[in-house]
Amino acid sequence: MTEMIPIITGEVVSTDYPEDKIQAFLDSLDVAEKSRATYERSLRQFISWLRDSGRYTLQLQREDILAYKEYLAGSKSAYTVTLYLTSVRKLYQWLESNRAYPDITRGIKGAKKPKGFRKDTLSQEQLRETLGSIEIQSLEGQRDYAIFNLMARTGLRDIEVSRALVEDIRMEQGQEVLWIQGKGRDSKDDFVILTPEALKPIKAYLKARGRLKKDEPIFCSHSDRNRGGALSTRSISRIIKNSMRAVGLDDSRLTAHSLRHTAISLSILGGASLQQAQAMARHTDSKTTLVYFHNLERISSGAEKCIQF
Repeated sequence: MTEMIPIITGEVVSTDYPEDKIQAFLDSLDVAEKSRATYERSLRQFISWLRDSGRYTLQLQREDILAYKEYLAGSKSAYTVTLYLTSVRKLYQWLESNRAYPDITRGIKGAKKPKGFRKDTLSQEQLRETLGSIEIQSLEGQRDYAIFNLMARTGLRDIEVSRALVEDIRMEQGQEVLWIQGKGRDSKDDFVILTPEALKPIKAYLKARGRLKKDEPIFCSHSDRNRGGALSTRSISRIIKNSMRAVGLDDSRLTAHSLRHTAISLSILGGASLQQAQAMARHTDSKTTLVYFHNLERISSGAEKCIQF
């Protein structure tokens, strides 16, 4: 990569290298490091496309961005297409604000996301069967049982489980809770309630590990390679997937994230209000939680059940 372009009196100095402008854009971002890495990864894909398509410049037309969108749609999910296009839009907004190039992305929308959930849910019977199949004689087995049980009872994401430390289990108004760093968050500023059923396996696992420091991960690796280190999201996903496969639940739509959908759905079936379900799921917009209510109502009161021959 050539030397980064200077920024003088708010204007971007002209250069023929897209990497330079993109690097200047990245350096201007006031976002968390993880968000910056996402922008960088997305724009690296954009640069690669510019080279491969013979458009090695940022001085493009609207039709070029539409062509990039079509290219992405050929191999990426709707969610990934939208993420990559968002990065390109932010880049061109910045370029226009610095009077380098006009924002040619204005009005270009992301890919249309599919309706409903991308992952299936498990029934109460399937949850009980899966938990019953996990051996709890070994330390790894106790850990795997506690993880599966916790995610099914709280709707935690795998990244939230991975980040959980011993000190994050606290008492709030007489109730034990787990403080979590949610998706897109910079700190542990929210919590889920640990019911006795969710907490008991965790305490049994932690007790079996012996004396622990407060800053140690709740769920750690017991392999020689990373003994004592926090489990990665990939390891957690593998634990959940293997647990389901052990009882014949081997479907691409059944993953660790299915336990989140399952927890939210079961809370609603158990009588949780919209506000209660939204708080547990930590949805910013209540409309996201309402999808669960609508789906459950659709299944239980579908018009198809009124059809008779």
